[in-house]
Amino acid sequence: MNTKEIFDSHLVDYEQWFDKHSSVFLSEIEAVRELIPEGDTLRGIEVGLGTGRYAQALKLKEGVEPAAKMRSLALARGIDAIDAVAENLPYGDMKFDFVLMIFSIAYFNDLHLAFKEAFRVLKRNGSLLVGFIDNASKSGKIYEAGKDGSIFYSHAKFYTVNKVVEELYAVGFRHFEFRQTLFGNPSETYAVQFPKNGHGEGCFVVVKASKKNN
Repeated sequence: MNTKEIFDSHLVDYEQWFDKHSSVFLSEIEAVRELIPEGDTLRGIEVGLGTGRYAQALKLKEGVEPAAKMRSLALARGIDAIDAVAENLPYGDMKFDFVLMIFSIAYFNDLHLAFKEAFRVLKRNGSLLVGFIDNASKSGKIYEAGKDGSIFYSHAKFYTVNKVVEELYAVGFRHFEFRQTLFGNPSETYAVQFPKNGHGEGCFVVVKASKKNN
């Protein structure tokens, strides 16, 4: 069973996770929100929408999602969800002010190509925001150790912050900013945790990378 089939086959479990772990979800949203560029006229997309939970919370209106049932639910949430993958985005060059990837990098076939595509569709001075489990964090190592027993993480690839930054830099991104949250075991997070600058403590890290000249 490939990744798309896994997510579509366990759609109910996926959706129920957000209801059961709302404090984790809202903590992640706060970390991402701190780095999203502000402006009523800015246009952004999410790559790997899932069912549109993050896009809806962050008021994004469009993006891509290859899993059919998840994409249908994103559409039902009012998001213009297109059937496409990160490595081949169906947009012209320099179309967006920002691109968002939350957890989706764990399932990309080619991280370098996905980042290269994001760079291509961003306007000059645009930003890519990448939210992910930091494999170097204490909780990240727990996820890595137990992923074979997880429905959703068995096919995932977790990265360190250094690896993500290395790949972003390789395609031309510069001027990195970081936020981190989920300090401790996420399964025992019962209240919203507000983000801190930097990385190394929190399990969930957001990297903001800019398409700017040096």
